[in-house]
Amino acid sequence: MNIVHIEAARQIIDNATTVFWFRRDLRLHDNAGLFHALKNGKNVVPVFIFDTDILEKLEDKYDRRVDFIYQALLKLSIEIQALGGSLVILQGVPEDIFRNLNPGSVYTNNDYEPYALQRDQRVKDILEEKNSSFHSFKDHVIFEKKEVVKENGDPYLVFTPFSKKWKLMLTEFYPASYATKNYFQQFKKISPWPFPSLKEIGFLKTDFVFKDALVEKDIIKQYHSHRNFPAIKGTSRLSVHLRFGTTSIRELVQLAKSISETWLNELIWRDFYQMLLWHFPYVAQSAFKPAYDHIEWRNDEKEFGAWCEGKTGFGIVDAGMRQLNETGFMHNRVRMVTASFLTKHLLIDYRWGEAYFAKKLIDFDLAANNGGWQWAAGTGSDAAPYFRVFNPILQQEKFDKDEVYIRKWVPEYGTLQYPKPVVDHKMARERVLRAYQKALNTNSSADNQLKFL
Repeated sequence: MNIVHIEAARQIIDNATTVFWFRRDLRLHDNAGLFHALKNGKNVVPVFIFDTDILEKLEDKYDRRVDFIYQALLKLSIEIQALGGSLVILQGVPEDIFRNLNPGSVYTNNDYEPYALQRDQRVKDILEEKNSSFHSFKDHVIFEKKEVVKENGDPYLVFTPFSKKWKLMLTEFYPASYATKNYFQQFKKISPWPFPSLKEIGFLKTDFVFKDALVEKDIIKQYHSHRNFPAIKGTSRLSVHLRFGTTSIRELVQLAKSISETWLNELIWRDFYQMLLWHFPYVAQSAFKPAYDHIEWRNDEKEFGAWCEGKTGFGIVDAGMRQLNETGFMHNRVRMVTASFLTKHLLIDYRWGEAYFAKKLIDFDLAANNGGWQWAAGTGSDAAPYFRVFNPILQQEKFDKDEVYIRKWVPEYGTLQYPKPVVDHKMARERVLRAYQKALNTNSSADNQLKFL
């Protein structure tokens, strides 16, 4: 925590000030928490904290996610300055920062990850000791926590019934936008806060270039037929903007309702995974179905390295991993193929792959990443059955039959320089089925996992 910056912030933020704390909601437009802060408070000071509890765990200082946040904040800062206010950027442990500030109230938006829930509770407790108030609102999803549940109050564990209930509950109220622009005059008029450099934050400039969220309606209209083909531009590429809140989920749902049921379902999956993480925070460390924690993974480091580098000898797998390494993005169909290959063909713990994706994906989101990996591994609440093993060769023939995607990312494909397959599909399938069956048959808690189905 920079003492000089804290002292400067104390001069701006007093008990007559309302703080709006930006986190994963980096926009002014249609921002629920910001709307309530501006409507209910005066002298609103927007704050963003580079949380050192998070940043210090990032070993690679060339991190596109941090650069995305940085560039989004720069844009946000310019917009706020044009309204006469200023975005106050601080760095440190949030609890320490709020312990040294004395705002009248703090407004923010809900975050459902285990660390965030604990952090927010600590901040709330600190503020209450100061007779300050803490207010948090739903902004990242359409429905949260216990809003979409079964008749008996239990959470849904399977996506299809969850999505049906979700759609039945979706009145015009839930995706309605918040008119923040009506209250921009409530920003406190202060001099521009000095904007730090990436180097000062402790990170390096990357090759990422921030662009505003662009909703291409033609792509969304064709999403149902184009989404599985990685060689074409068939997906919205809005996941990173949804992750960091530089676009509004409410406005995207309004659009999806009118032009694409398939794309709407993808947005509902986001709510589903956030709901599961909130109800079952243990999934961040272990399998949703306890019996699957007893699988005897091979965890061959050499084969894991080949997977990470895109040198497995399976074209669509290698293309996906190289796309990820070079750009920080991977096509969704290919994410499923690469995850299935790691867990089923190489019999490597899905948490190894989950952690690697967490380091590389610009759009990394704990709930979605964990949900996707547990789906692929067969360990999740609504997962592919453990005996479903994607054949990467058939996946390639079905979704990249002309090898356009593969040859873009693996130029040596088909030459003597390209590595031979690290594993035989038939052998790998038989091996993984034996491993899963052994875990389920010999583990005394195997029957318990039926309760989750």
